[in-house]
Amino acid sequence: MLKLHTIVCSTRPGRVGLSVGQWFQGFAAENGSFDAQLVDLAEVALPIFDEPHHPRLGKYEHEHTKRWSASVREADAFVFVTPEYNYGSPPALVNALHYLSAEWNYKPVGFVSYGGISGGLRGVEMTKQIVTGLRMMPIPEGVAISSVAKQVADGVFQAADHNRSAATTMLGELRRWAEALKPMRSG
Repeated sequence: MLKLHTIVCSTRPGRVGLSVGQWFQGFAAENGSFDAQLVDLAEVALPIFDEPHHPRLGKYEHEHTKRWSASVREADAFVFVTPEYNYGSPPALVNALHYLSAEWNYKPVGFVSYGGISGGLRGVEMTKQIVTGLRMMPIPEGVAISSVAKQVADGVFQAADHNRSAATTMLGELRRWAEALKPMRSG
């Protein structure tokens, strides 16, 4: 079965991203299209990029990088659960992406974005530019959650029908792309 990693990209204290990520993780597991796993960048705890060699060489010296590499390598597809910070990608996500190179190649990525009125979409657009440089396929379908605070009660994200519908569509497309790109990943 194809493996999906849902990556919670905000690491700041008080974040709502973990509750959104936990909702999506549960939704993806119920959907059954993937063997779904939740990955929290706060737990991965990567320092600012500190490897002496360029990531494309795969010559990692630090254990945190080796663990991160193994985690990313095992996935066939990703969903980034992400806010936008100042119209852009959260720094922890940018750092995590730049740590590696080949591990990301030929894998599709979807986005569950959240925030205020824009639902995090400006940050998604910036992140799409980065992931295409890593030979990833950002799919157009996604879940954008506007005014996310209104959907969080007692630390639990309460998805609306349109969130679940968008998530179903995105998972279907992620599966198609993960299957289509699989020969390129094994080559």
